[in-house]
Amino acid sequence: MAGEDQRRGPCITLYTKSDCELCREAKATLLALRRELAFELEEVDITTDASLDAAFREAIPVGYLDGRKIFKYHVDPTLLRRQFERRRQGLGVGWFFARRP
Repeated sequence: MAGEDQRRGPCITLYTKSDCELCREAKATLLALRRELAFELEEVDITTDASLDAAFREAIPVGYLDGRKIFKYHVDPTLLRRQFERRRQGLGVGWFFARRP
């Protein structure tokens, strides 16, 4: 890994809003996985920005890792672990698109 990823490590950005049950479930799942996968979690409330609200209103929760969408509505822990493993293996830009074994 190079550049920013080495300095601060992986960060998942979770787009959410306060009155969303699926958002609470996604956040709880991410918090449970955070120690194991060693990532930062940045939560963004879409209701604080009109453009985010317009973009994500019907598509939350949604999560991004390294700027790439990794889930929408639900977090699949197995898939998330697989994505982190590919990232750690140094697949570079293609880590997200690697084929499943």
